[in-house]
Amino acid sequence: MNIYQKLIEVRKTVPYLQKESKGYQYNYCGSSQVLSAVRAKMDELGLLLVPRVLSHTLHPKGEADAKEHLTELEMEFTWVNAEKPEETIVCPWYGQGLDTGEKGVGKALTYAEKYFMLKFFNIATDKDDPDSFQEKSGGKPETNKSIEKAEKIRSSSIQTGNLTPKQIRRFYAIARNSGAGDEVTKLVVAKVAPQVMRDGKINWEAVDRNTYDRLCTLFESGGWQSEMERIEDEQNNDMYDDLDMDKLNEFLGV
Repeated sequence: MNIYQKLIEVRKTVPYLQKESKGYQYNYCGSSQVLSAVRAKMDELGLLLVPRVLSHTLHPKGEADAKEHLTELEMEFTWVNAEKPEETIVCPWYGQGLDTGEKGVGKALTYAEKYFMLKFFNIATDKDDPDSFQEKSGGKPETNKSIEKAEKIRSSSIQTGNLTPKQIRRFYAIARNSGAGDEVTKLVVAKVAPQVMRDGKINWEAVDRNTYDRLCTLFESGGWQSEMERIEDEQNNDMYDDLDMDKLNEFLGV
């Protein structure tokens, strides 16, 4: 088989991925799940995927002395047919990783590889096709009773500061309708607005109107799912803790 025929065979093996990684009442496709779905067939057919970093840019998030930095990578992924190494396919790609330390490159590489695989092989996930898996399994989305109960408790007892109880109830209704559970909501808020968290809970007295509007928009638009994927990617990137990033960057040509 030529390289195109082999890639089609890989594509046939993974028409769909259910979000099997579970945590915080939220399911998602992890990097390891995506790679393991195609790795065996790639090995069987003798296909290699070679990443190459063409350029990188480091952006501080916010002010110049910001603690978080966004690493952007301009990349190429090259498919190689091991049986006929002259057969290659070069695919331009892009990756980004947000980190407070030295792991931005590693996160960007992981994120880029995960989404390259998903998009190159047209692998559908729950996020891409939210009704597909429900139709196949005959299941229906479960109502998150815990967040409803928490919402009632909060609306009757919380000190609101800059916000009214009605506004807080609106936020939790938006979060519930978006599919985010109670724990996911707290995790995402802690990620994007850590200054409003206290003892693992949202301190509504610390939430100003701009932050409130930003959080509501994040859950209304579905952007919280991307934030959860970033959290999951950060957990998967613990492997980079012990790496000499200077040597890794030198090897990658960064």
